[in-house]
Amino acid sequence: MVDIFTKEKRSEIMSRIHSANTSPEIRVRKFLHGRGFRYRLNENTMPGKPDVILPKHKTIVFVNGCFWHGHNCKIGSGLRKPQSNQDYWKRKIEKNMYRDAQNYARLHEQGWKVIVVWECQTSSVESLGKALISLLRGDE
Repeated sequence: MVDIFTKEKRSEIMSRIHSANTSPEIRVRKFLHGRGFRYRLNENTMPGKPDVILPKHKTIVFVNGCFWHGHNCKIGSGLRKPQSNQDYWKRKIEKNMYRDAQNYARLHEQGWKVIVVWECQTSSVESLGKALISLLRGDE
């Protein structure tokens, strides 16, 4: 299937995708703040530029887009699969997944606990609670 947009229009659409302060990130931050957690944001000096840093808990939270980071949910593996330039997108997402794993390993080596919250888990308070259960319980 061919893209319904011209290359120029597709480029314009893709350029509007943000890497910080996305809706899923804001939902996670509101969830944490409402439960008394205090945090820092988007630390450029740390591997992977974490979305949320909780120094008191020595915990990092990444809020990953299901499509961009290759989640195995409907969003990440099916519904949003591009119909054009599929080889490019497959390689790009695989590269993102590899880079994520490398960043998580580096953070673990530095003594950080890493929690990944997927975009699809931010749709409800219940699913956010499940994604962040180890932090909420205080597991170390």
